[in-house]
Amino acid sequence: MTEWIHRWLVRTRKSWPRFLVGWLVTALVLGHLSGWLPIQWIDRLDNVIYDARLNLTLPGGVHPDIVILDIDEKSLALPELGRWPWGQDKMASIVNSLFDVYQIKMVGFDSVWAEKDRGSGLEVLQQLARNELKEVGPYLQALAKLSPRLDHEALFAQALKDRPVVMGFYFNSATDALESGVLPDPSLPADAFDPYETHFPRRTGFGANLPSLMASASLSGHFNPTIDADGVIRRVPMFLEYKGQYYESLSLAMLRLLMGLEHPEHTRIGRMPDMLPGVQLLPEAQNVAAGSGKLPLEAIGLGPLQVPVDESTQVLIPFRGPPGSFRYLSLADVYTGKLPKEALQNKIALLGTTALGLADLRATPVSAIFPGVEVHANLIAGMISPDEGSLKVMPGYVRGLEWIAVLVIGVLLAVLMAYLSPSWSLGLVGLSVSVLGYTNYLAWQGGLVLPMASLLVLILTLYVVNMAYGYLVEARSKRQFTELFGQYVPPELVDKMAEDPEKYSMAGKKETLTVLFSDVVGFTSISERLSPQDLAAFINDYLTSMSEVIRDQGGTLDKYIGDAIMAFWGAPVPDANHATRGVLAALRMQRRLDTLREEFDRRGWPSISIGIGLSSGEMTVGDMGSKVRKAYTVMGDAVNLGSRLEGITRQYGVGILVSAETVQMSSGVVYREIDSVRVKGKDIPIRIYQPLALATEWDASSQQQLDLWHAALTAYRQQHWDEAENLLLELQQARPEEKLWGIFLERVAEYRDHPPGDDWDGVKKFDSK
Repeated sequence: MTEWIHRWLVRTRKSWPRFLVGWLVTALVLGHLSGWLPIQWIDRLDNVIYDARLNLTLPGGVHPDIVILDIDEKSLALPELGRWPWGQDKMASIVNSLFDVYQIKMVGFDSVWAEKDRGSGLEVLQQLARNELKEVGPYLQALAKLSPRLDHEALFAQALKDRPVVMGFYFNSATDALESGVLPDPSLPADAFDPYETHFPRRTGFGANLPSLMASASLSGHFNPTIDADGVIRRVPMFLEYKGQYYESLSLAMLRLLMGLEHPEHTRIGRMPDMLPGVQLLPEAQNVAAGSGKLPLEAIGLGPLQVPVDESTQVLIPFRGPPGSFRYLSLADVYTGKLPKEALQNKIALLGTTALGLADLRATPVSAIFPGVEVHANLIAGMISPDEGSLKVMPGYVRGLEWIAVLVIGVLLAVLMAYLSPSWSLGLVGLSVSVLGYTNYLAWQGGLVLPMASLLVLILTLYVVNMAYGYLVEARSKRQFTELFGQYVPPELVDKMAEDPEKYSMAGKKETLTVLFSDVVGFTSISERLSPQDLAAFINDYLTSMSEVIRDQGGTLDKYIGDAIMAFWGAPVPDANHATRGVLAALRMQRRLDTLREEFDRRGWPSISIGIGLSSGEMTVGDMGSKVRKAYTVMGDAVNLGSRLEGITRQYGVGILVSAETVQMSSGVVYREIDSVRVKGKDIPIRIYQPLALATEWDASSQQQLDLWHAALTAYRQQHWDEAENLLLELQQARPEEKLWGIFLERVAEYRDHPPGDDWDGVKKFDSK
């Protein structure tokens, strides 16, 4: 046995560095799961994955039975209600309308009424009655009659009394938090959670309602969500502990009231071994998961209903969809009676706000701006319809299973990847991630949330580590490849080609590409006006700016010839949009030139203009150099045409000219047909075009001028000289700076005096570049 181990160690000695690194990665992930080496970004990744799963499985639709009574901008702007907080007499009127007129089923308040309403002036009147006017009988009699109507708090309390109303309150955890208002009676006995492994965050203060309002409401519940480290709300605790007492949430209180279970003894807490159909957890496994001999807390029961919770009684919020998954009704319409009765009849209502100034907009997995009141609506909807499967659970034992899975998978993958080739390793990673994803999908469909981030990070990190090791081992051969092909192609392409050397070849081949030529107009005179140092800086700045544009559009920089640039698209990396990218590069080169002119002017350099020609078509691409120096370039008729088009831009006074093939192969660009020409070296006439702008940037007035030009060009080709002249003069008057109108006006005048004949094809011949 010892000899076999020795032989195995000898055979695998080259792989041991990979084993050790792989096992170290596994140990780090296990340390994160155990809590002694927290890696926060893994937790953030788990949140991102959870959010993605949630958004992909949202049920959608507007809930039919739950509505939100919205303190919206419309309500705040209503003069009768005034600025927030509204008078408690107004709230009394709203509550009375809700039950007496609209006959709602119940209402929950996502708001707090902790301060007395002094808006009626009753306290001042009562103070006068106790002092200065205590002897004035008529005053005391009038005050006695008015007091019931001026006691807004009593009116509000009376409106709440004997009605299915749940008031809201909140807890604070700040060190200097205060106690405001009066808490309701605890929802559970102080020893209710003693048999269970629980964790309740410390609370140091609260904001609750006035005693009379709290006493008049059927129930009260807190509306504190749990805010994760990334600032997103994903959970709400069903109970919070304060000074040894436990207080239920607003949603749980509303559910209790809805089910007719107003008394606290109807609430059960405990284990839920039947959470997954057909799965019975062993008590031993549950005790291990709890880690303290106590039972794990898994559910809160109300009658036949079981709500899955974690050790902090938190429920994952079962979002139905983005904001607006519940019908919002403005409280202004309730107050003024404009709502139809059926909009609220027999509905469960939550009173909250979407107004920006009232600051109850939260970040959630489904929206970065989400009304807090809709969080509670989602919880209630999920709990009253458990058959829809929207309530999910992440039991404590899941973390134990995750720890075991990381250990087993980490050790196995570390060994296997040390022997497998890169392609087989990639296949193993793909299989592992697929199994992980499918397992999570099945669990999610069954209502169970399994964490994925730790396993996903482990699998991908092990793959990256093994590939990095392979990279270091193979670095020498790759450097040799880079040096070899660096002689054939421009440096910017070497890295991309080195990623997959078998995919690329420098051998010449026919491809359909787009080529670009650009040249500075009058560069000779510019060079004569600059010192050698300024000329070098001038050409460097110009070529750098233009080259950046070409690279941004994925172009291959072929060469610089003095001030001229040659570039092409579609090779060595194939690009189906080569024509569009080439034209966009030309347009942006001209725009960049505007900025460059301003910079050159500040430096006292001459103004600069360029001509650009583009041509698309079949051309030969490959190594077109010599044994002394290699060059990756293009050749062919289409290439020559691009050079010719650049040359004749000056003849028409335009910055860019492209061939008809380029127009046909591109998209999203507005073109102006310029002329039909026969360039040097070609017998067949071609039509040439000027790209004007992206189609998304084109406006109606520009289109009118373009249509006018095309009409003038048509009249010119049909030898309708007067019509053509009138249209050209109209264009010249609108845009006198364009050289094109004058060129064709001269031709019209010449042809009117010397008609070209019936066989004239309208082609302009150029005998020089």
